[in-house]
Amino acid sequence: MSRPIAVLRPEPGNRVTAAAIEAAGRTAIRLPLFAAAPVAWDAPDPAGFDALLLTSANALRHGGGQLGGLLGLPVYAVGRVTAEAAARAGFRVVHVGEGGADALVAAAEAAGVTRALWLGGREAVLQAGGVVTRAITVYASAPLDVAPGQAVRLRGCVALVQSARAGARLAELVAPDHRAITSIAAISARAAAAAGTGWRRVEVAGDMRPDTLIALALHLAD
Repeated sequence: MSRPIAVLRPEPGNRVTAAAIEAAGRTAIRLPLFAAAPVAWDAPDPAGFDALLLTSANALRHGGGQLGGLLGLPVYAVGRVTAEAAARAGFRVVHVGEGGADALVAAAEAAGVTRALWLGGREAVLQAGGVVTRAITVYASAPLDVAPGQAVRLRGCVALVQSARAGARLAELVAPDHRAITSIAAISARAAAAAGTGWRRVEVAGDMRPDTLIALALHLAD
């Protein structure tokens, strides 16, 4: 009997991922652990940069009208979803990375970027340093309340863990004696490590593509 797969990422990505799981004939538990919202920020003069680094589509969803002043900067993005959001916003995407933030920085540097601007969340993936001249917070993800009745649904599932924060929050919600029957499909080794130990199985996706992570979860659910 196939195990249900818990989708923990914020909306709107939660329903997209859950729909893909359901389309594969499996049961999805839709349980966002965080909700993203914009924060006030001031767009810098784009003349001071030669590239824009984006590690999450949330920077496009919540960046607001000030993004328009940065449209002249070529974009280096992590993942297809982020790249597509950037293209819809009018940016020219020159690189789509399937690794993490460090791999994106390395790719930009290899392409000759020397003054990159990063826009992202308050729980920063990147900080200023090296070729990243400046890092600006444009959104924040706040934890959502999870009732005990919702948390118990995680028992015995396969949980999709797409960030270190989600891994740590999952560990808070699943009682230690329930971890032995609950598995994790993680987007990265960092996300997996944040969930701690004692789980039935913990496996890390081979790359950052959503389809790869979903395929891993489907495998663990069998």
